[in-house]
Amino acid sequence: MTNPTAPTAIVSAEIRLAARPVGEPTADAFELVRTELPEPAEGEIVVRNTWMSVDPYMRGRMDDVPSYIPPFRLGAALEGGAVGVVIASRSDAVPVGATVSHFLGWREYAVLDAAAATVVDTGLAPAQAYLGALGTTGLSAYAALTESAPVREGDVVFVSAAAGAVGSVAGQLARKLGASRVIGSAGGPEKAKKLVTDFGYDAAIDYRAGSLDEQLAQAAPEGVDVYLDSVGGDHLRAAIGAMRGGGRIALVGAISGYNATAPAPGPDNLFQAVAKELTLRGMLVNNYFHLFPEWIGRAAGWLADGTLRTEETVLEGIDQAPAAFLGVLRGANTGKMLVRLDG
Repeated sequence: MTNPTAPTAIVSAEIRLAARPVGEPTADAFELVRTELPEPAEGEIVVRNTWMSVDPYMRGRMDDVPSYIPPFRLGAALEGGAVGVVIASRSDAVPVGATVSHFLGWREYAVLDAAAATVVDTGLAPAQAYLGALGTTGLSAYAALTESAPVREGDVVFVSAAAGAVGSVAGQLARKLGASRVIGSAGGPEKAKKLVTDFGYDAAIDYRAGSLDEQLAQAAPEGVDVYLDSVGGDHLRAAIGAMRGGGRIALVGAISGYNATAPAPGPDNLFQAVAKELTLRGMLVNNYFHLFPEWIGRAAGWLADGTLRTEETVLEGIDQAPAAFLGVLRGANTGKMLVRLDG
């Protein structure tokens, strides 16, 4: 049974883009605004968001440049993954009380077309897992290591940003896919330690502690077969240098250049990709949504039996969303960076 109208005069706080940053964003790029919700139209639902995600790719949307996804609009609420509870519905497909995932984060309440929401099963996993391991970050790791740069039995796998949302899943997944050795790179000794103790890595590189090339050569003396790249820059260069013949690289992100004010220098050893007959393949997770049922079916069981370990870095309240986003760009998170909105 549907509830035809939203409760009277709901005021929702939201974060809007106040200015387009140059270089690294600062807090003055964001504005907290309170606005009254419109009543839902036929086919729409009202969602009280309980969790929202911040992700590095959002930095690109702050610039007014052509890309694979439209830029954020100045003076409008930002967008991103969120989960929440339906409090009003004018759709028979999504009832009041359902927990849904959708793309209108950065606000306490959202009014959206029911077709743009996905009902999630909180009996399989907590709601916030659908923004992390069971969401696009987990799917990114799965698509990268099964489609873009498939792991084969006995492979040596290298993962950058290995303590982040994608990387912390990718290391464990590589092992499940048959990798013989899994190496991760992270910033700082605490994160590097977690890679081995919590996230299934055989060896950890602290890229702040010395030469990345030398540390990777020590960790993988016989070379690397698969590299999942979320960093670009020096990490991609080091990986190309360490790859074995026929190696495969999944280009998932390039966070080292997201705040650059001039074109970031590319690897100076690209000819090695020719000589070694490497495959470098870009990957946009939205082109792999068809794998979601397959991934959730596998990952939910691993979460339940404890063989897939995850971690969250959580900030509380919509007003902390900008700080969470700036933190994820600086590598302040271990695992998935989330903002809880119902505390």
